Amino acid sequence: MRLSHLIAGAVAALAVSAPALAQETVAIVGGRVLTGTSVIENGTVVIRDGRIASVGTGGAPAGARVIDAAGKVVAPGFVAVDSGLGGSEVSSVRGTNELRNASNSLSAAFDVSYGLDPWSFTLPVARLGGVTRAVVVPQHPGSSGGHYHEDETAGVGDGGLHEPGLFAGQAAIIHLGPNLQAGGQDILVKPRVAMVAPFGEAGAGVAGGARGAEFVLFKETLAEVRLYARNRAAYERAGLRDLMLSRADLEALIPVAEGSMPLIVTVSRASDILQVLRLAREEGVKVILDGAEEGWLVADQIAAAGVPVLLNPTDNLPNDFEMRAARMENAAALNAAGVVIAIKGNEGSTHRAREARYNAGNAVSHGLPYDAAIAALTVNPARIFGMAGQFGQIAPGAAGDVVVWSGDPLEPLSQPSAVFVGGVEQPLESRPLLLRDRYRQQTPMPPAYRN
Repeated sequence: MRLSHLIAGAVAALAVSAPALAQETVAIVGGRVLTGTSVIENGTVVIRDGRIASVGTGGAPAGARVIDAAGKVVAPGFVAVDSGLGGSEVSSVRGTNELRNASNSLSAAFDVSYGLDPWSFTLPVARLGGVTRAVVVPQHPGSSGGHYHEDETAGVGDGGLHEPGLFAGQAAIIHLGPNLQAGGQDILVKPRVAMVAPFGEAGAGVAGGARGAEFVLFKETLAEVRLYARNRAAYERAGLRDLMLSRADLEALIPVAEGSMPLIVTVSRASDILQVLRLAREEGVKVILDGAEEGWLVADQIAAAGVPVLLNPTDNLPNDFEMRAARMENAAALNAAGVVIAIKGNEGSTHRAREARYNAGNAVSHGLPYDAAIAALTVNPARIFGMAGQFGQIAPGAAGDVVVWSGDPLEPLSQPSAVFVGGVEQPLESRPLLLRDRYRQQTPMPPAYRN
């Protein structure tokens, strides 16, 4: 009974009416505005109909609700990349994790967008860290915070599930502003924005134990996808040779083979990065590097290939032989070479997605320019995933995702005083804060504990 009361109270808190409606005109005045691409002192940001109407130095329009941001910083909402927000509640509890799939008959077609939970307790926590959008990715054995347990990769003869395939599935973009009480429960912005595949040690393990096997298997898979795409009619009448993948997986991989859907490649070692770049060039595949802890060693080659990188700049220890050259200056070196980077949160960017701003601050202390760090949290993720101008920046026409900070958003002690998602102001509440407020009052104890 006590647990059910606690959960019911937390869910009710998530459904609190937002203080503002998307149709309301709001003017945030007097703050230092970080647009994502520039800085405006004593600026004014006007939000109307869910989007940025204007940004500049003029006054508030007539009839607008005014928020005084004097002495504060106004920034775009951050975008969590390589995230599990809305797709995982407790990563170690299989029934609450919709990010991992261990089926041997469905891999590339696995679509995380169907399992998203707008009531997830992780969303308000991330939102209080300035996160307003996220790229939710499926997990594979090499995912940070997303390793499979032994019983999940056991063979069918052991009564378990099969080893996951070469592809982990398809990512989706979400927003973190569902107005649950008003019936706005859909957090999905765009499904199937990228395919995910592990390379390096994780990919080698899936392919049979060696990197050479994985690259050959990948090339053969793309060849079969293209064969299928050219001969759908023959496939339907069983007039085509047997193919390795299911029809659903073949269909899902056609955009990858055509170069219209990016492939998020988890890779760490410099030599593996070069092989992935070569593979992408030979196969005409559009790739996004995820991790790239040794990327600074081959930064010029990554930049020349026009390949973006999702990274955690605090990954600086040689945890294994793939990361022997990991260092805190990785983000700075990649940015200096001209690579478009996006900064991740910690441990799978789900429960600790809000820490991406701390990681960006660490990158600044190790040589990354401040404006590049802000861009790596805002405009760059939008650019990388084909959503440039739609969110991640304070510019006319972009989504009204705006956060008013008490100070520098890369400073851990700074806190948001207002958070807007799609023009709707969000409550500054989360389950951890509700628990804090409930249990810090020693007398009287909550009703359930008065015995």
